[in-house]
Amino acid sequence: MNIKDKIHTIRGVQVILDRDLAELYEVETKYLNKMVKRNIERFPDSFMFQLTKNEERSLRFQNGTLYNTEDLRSQNATITNKRGKHRKYLSYAFTEQGVAMLSGILRSDKAVEVSIKIIEAFVAMRKFITKNAELFIRLDSVDRKLIEHDEKFEQVFDALEVQEPKQGVFFDGQIFDAYKFVSDLIRKAKKRIILIDNYVDDSVLTLFSKNNVEIMIYTKINKRLKLDVKKFNSQYGKIILKDFDKSHDRFLIIDDCIYHFGASLKDLGKKWFAFSKLQKESFALLEMI
Repeated sequence: MNIKDKIHTIRGVQVILDRDLAELYEVETKYLNKMVKRNIERFPDSFMFQLTKNEERSLRFQNGTLYNTEDLRSQNATITNKRGKHRKYLSYAFTEQGVAMLSGILRSDKAVEVSIKIIEAFVAMRKFITKNAELFIRLDSVDRKLIEHDEKFEQVFDALEVQEPKQGVFFDGQIFDAYKFVSDLIRKAKKRIILIDNYVDDSVLTLFSKNNVEIMIYTKINKRLKLDVKKFNSQYGKIILKDFDKSHDRFLIIDDCIYHFGASLKDLGKKWFAFSKLQKESFALLEMI
């Protein structure tokens, strides 16, 4: 599930619904809400609130598809049979703080792991909107109603994809920002990823676990790296190593786009480094290898 697609703006705050949380946590919605009720003192209105019928109805359309009528009935209708298959209540919405609290009451490694990912999605979306506030005003092609009422953020992200920075500098200490920037690039790959970098370790392999496309690494190969890649491929099976030491600079090729980096991917954010997106296509570079 794409967490970003499950975050909605309701009553002026970003929230995620109980049914979507339950799916992410791999538990039943009934169980999740039961645990919340047992710890209700930890969930003030700023952490969690119940939707109104109108709010529930406004969420029927997701990605242009109407929810199945039976699904809607199960969300907000009164129980109609003795076994009680349908939910008695309207959905509950959890804010970022509510999600953080959930990881504490569910008490499982899965809950902690998923909660961290959800909170990161909240933070990333809020940061994105804040940074691009002026752009939203200028985008005539994007209906503002989608942002203010329908919460279809995916269309906004697609419309703004051309605004991706083509060059910039990361300073020492910006480890997370640099890591996230490269992680986002890797996630965008649709066909292949090629890395040219003399210095690769297991931290770089961790970055590549975020995408399932084929990956080729041109680098100086040593016994430790061979072992790390062997272990990586035993689980993911997608990295091809090539012994190569002719390049002083580092290049990351995402499909047919080349990104030049002034630092090895394993050292992102440790010292100042610049990056730039090259205009020329990657084929000429690959032919030289």
